[in-house]
Amino acid sequence: MPSSSKVQEAREALGRRLREIRKDSGLTARALAVLAGWHESKCSRLEHGRTPPSDVDIRLWTLHCDAQEKAADLIATARGIEGMYVEWRRTERAGLKNAQEAVLPLFERTHRFRIYQSWVIPGLLQTAAYTTAVLNTIVNLRQTPDDVADAVAVRMERQHILRSGGRRFSVLVEEWVLRTVIGDAKAMAGQLGHLLSVAALPSVSLGIVPLGVSRGSGWPVESFTMYDDAQVNVELVSAHLTITQPSEIHEYATAFNELAGIAVYGAAARSLITAAVDSLR
Repeated sequence: MPSSSKVQEAREALGRRLREIRKDSGLTARALAVLAGWHESKCSRLEHGRTPPSDVDIRLWTLHCDAQEKAADLIATARGIEGMYVEWRRTERAGLKNAQEAVLPLFERTHRFRIYQSWVIPGLLQTAAYTTAVLNTIVNLRQTPDDVADAVAVRMERQHILRSGGRRFSVLVEEWVLRTVIGDAKAMAGQLGHLLSVAALPSVSLGIVPLGVSRGSGWPVESFTMYDDAQVNVELVSAHLTITQPSEIHEYATAFNELAGIAVYGAAARSLITAAVDSLR
């Protein structure tokens, strides 16, 4: 599955495009460096994806290679690559409330959500107590500003889209998420009860991937959310990835379908949730 290594692959692909443009122009790497006023090693670093090109780098490259008509597309590609991988610390530097608010436009314009969670209950299905416990953990781990109460309020308000009509939510959760106590037993029991209620909504399809099931090709992967067929957000330990390349989005769609194929639904899913509730007692 795509991860931070995909960012490097994208940088290398951009570097190959730059090298092709240079070769088509008839310039050697050394000659181009002289024309651009760079150290002679810079062309090699850019062409091998070791150094991400700035807007100015791309404009100089295309200028001296007589390919200025390609500058805008190359700049957009480079900016997209740099936006793929964002450290959580950078996202949360201004507080957790801002991080929650930042995704509101994306949620509002999405009609089909496909959500897979191998870590925690998905945010759209969380209770206030469960969200508070999750965000308190983030504050402690990442030393972010403590505006948990405000961030929880934003997340709870965001859940109105579950009942706003015109949207579908396909949610897959690993069974061990149901068994992982976040907060305390009381908060976890409340969360599991809420999960049963939300799963009954017409807009929500909840699947649980059971423990002990033969995985086949539905191997557990990093948690991710698909927003229509336009974007995938992937949760890593230190950062999140934004995937917009159609081929990579297709990979996540395939993974989601494989996981959905081994999940259980309806009465079987409710049975796993109630069993998790009983285990808390």
